[in-house]
Amino acid sequence: MKKALLFMLLLLALTLTTACSSEGVEGSGGGGILIIGIESEADVLDPHRAGGWVTFRINRQIHESLVTGDLSDPNQMYPPIKPGLAESWDISEDGLTYTFHLREGVKFHDGTDFNAEAVEFNVRRAWDPNFEYYDANSAGSLSLVYERIKDIRVEDEYTFVFEFEEPFSAFLSLLTQGGQGSTGILSPTALMEAGNDQYAENPVGTGPFMFAARERGQRIELVRNEDYWSEKPHIDGVIFRPIPDASARVLALESGEVDIIAVPTPDSVERLVDSGFKLEQSAPPHSWYLNFNFDHPAMSDLRVRQAIIMAIDREGMANDLLRGTATPSTSAQTPANSAFDPDFVDYEYNPERAKELLEEAGYGDGFEVKFQTSIDGSGQLIPVPMAEWIQADLAKVGINVILDTYEWITYLGFWTTMDPDVGFNQMSWGMSTPYFISIIGSENGIGNAGNYYSAEFEELVHKAITELDPDVADEYWKQANQILAEDAAFAPIVNDTAPYIMADYVEGFIAPNEEWYDLIDVTIN
Repeated sequence: MKKALLFMLLLLALTLTTACSSEGVEGSGGGGILIIGIESEADVLDPHRAGGWVTFRINRQIHESLVTGDLSDPNQMYPPIKPGLAESWDISEDGLTYTFHLREGVKFHDGTDFNAEAVEFNVRRAWDPNFEYYDANSAGSLSLVYERIKDIRVEDEYTFVFEFEEPFSAFLSLLTQGGQGSTGILSPTALMEAGNDQYAENPVGTGPFMFAARERGQRIELVRNEDYWSEKPHIDGVIFRPIPDASARVLALESGEVDIIAVPTPDSVERLVDSGFKLEQSAPPHSWYLNFNFDHPAMSDLRVRQAIIMAIDREGMANDLLRGTATPSTSAQTPANSAFDPDFVDYEYNPERAKELLEEAGYGDGFEVKFQTSIDGSGQLIPVPMAEWIQADLAKVGINVILDTYEWITYLGFWTTMDPDVGFNQMSWGMSTPYFISIIGSENGIGNAGNYYSAEFEELVHKAITELDPDVADEYWKQANQILAEDAAFAPIVNDTAPYIMADYVEGFIAPNEEWYDLIDVTIN
């Protein structure tokens, strides 16, 4: 009863403050509701199950992980790891044991104590099939983080231990990541009350913001956690409004319906800045790329894959279509991680050489191929115009591309399982750890949508994963990336600069070199 009353009071407070916001937020630099226009409907508000960066940007405000990325400095090449719900951690010399010393005095939004048993509950939900609350969906999403664990244990109330069979160099970094599940810690009490399938309707974490309400397709509302264990947000709450059409997002910003938008139309950025709106952008670990389907007859030929990459004018797309809101990508490895080489080039733009390769492969008269993509979505930029750009470029070398488009959430549900008649599909992804190329390129990688396989790549990835010296590991990752390029396993297209446009009264919003952000320091003046 007390919980229900508290929830109603929060909703009332949020509604009243939202009304003030819609009239133009005023104040002394504190309070107010921030309204963010996001590029698609969000997935489930369950950190373990959710996919996509759009959803993680919301889940991250509610749920916290043991460690996190320090997003306070936009000049960092990649966000350094800092304490989250763990105050500190120890890694054994052999790299097999991670001991986390947990923060004391932290409570979940429902009053449940945060401790080592809560951590154990969360890990077992996604790792232990014999656990009462085991969730296969969560296990699938988080397999890239937890599948290498040998054992876990509660050492004492505020000490938790992970054991591995062999070193897993990316483990700490993966704890900070989101997009394909995340390790955000949720309230065991809330999960037990709601069940695995209903938890997302009323998510409960320890984060700086608390879930208040959701109207699908319209809004997700969060309110400030007044009992937050660290610095509290300045704003009273935040509303995420899904506006899939980029032009509509720009209009919503200009009319004052929202305070910030992600992914403005490329041709609007300069005009908006000239008219007084503010621009924040970065170099996050983002890649918009094609997955070649190795089960497709034409795509199984290296010469065809190379020809496709050479036929796409990536620089033209970045500069002319995307107006500099992205940079051409020439590597499967994404920016903002320690193994990224900005000078690495897989193939130069060369449509004449592409025609020669197609002739050599027996496709001199051209062929038809299906290309699947979404029409909107997290990190997808403007996917249909970009797909049409690729369609036009490939037509110039004799490849007739048939576009097959889907709404984002639907597309997200099947993009890793291409039918044999699909030549290639598209995704936007990346991580601030070089482990990313293992996810998309390894035989069992959950992002290996095209069924690519290379024994040499697998060997290098294993060496990188188990190497304790980070500098040596980076050399293995770079060699593995070279193999992906030589095999034309993927077609990297562009790297996003993640532009956010905001009203001039929004202060403190930082766009780090990451695909998500913190809102604690944001003020509305």
